[in-house]
Amino acid sequence: MRYRGGAEALSEVSLSIAAGEFAYLTGPSGAGKTTLIKLLAAIERPARGQVFVMGRNVERLSRRAICRHRRNIGIVFQNNLLLEDRSAYQNVALPLHISGLGPREVQRRTEAALDSVGLLRSARKSPRLLSQGEQQRLGIARAVVNRPQLLIADEPTGNLDPDLSREVMQLFRRMAGYGVTALVATHDLGLIEALPARRISLAEGRIHSDTGPA
Repeated sequence: MRYRGGAEALSEVSLSIAAGEFAYLTGPSGAGKTTLIKLLAAIERPARGQVFVMGRNVERLSRRAICRHRRNIGIVFQNNLLLEDRSAYQNVALPLHISGLGPREVQRRTEAALDSVGLLRSARKSPRLLSQGEQQRLGIARAVVNRPQLLIADEPTGNLDPDLSREVMQLFRRMAGYGVTALVATHDLGLIEALPARRISLAEGRIHSDTGPA
């Protein structure tokens, strides 16, 4: 992946992640983690090479096909990007409304997603009234409500204390147990050691190592 001006964010990166697999993506700032996530979500296009996600060549997707592609991907951000003028329920339901689902199906899926992260009783609360850990769990519920095949998280525990970080990461691992492919970008090496899984490490835009769980 080459940006304007000649800077190369990723080079000679070749990897495959199996359906239902849980993997960490690690590396220092500037290693290319966020660029890889953007390529998977078709936010960026590769300058050369190919990116296949769920059997589809991202480079060849039309604009309409990209929208469908992204519905199969759940993305969790470090800062949540929650809508504070809407309730927890409304935050999670929004992707379903955009997809055009009927009211009953929206309610059923939204409540199921909130229940899966332990927030069903907080459905009517504003995100501002939730703790940091609860806000991150709410972001996960919103990411999985569309039943994505791929779940991506970009430094989801960066603002959390160790106990909350472990709790959030266990949620990702549980989602992978349901058959969702989960890729989590993180700097937290202590968390990786505590909850080992496949670790893909980037350095200077290249794969430095790719190891299984310790």
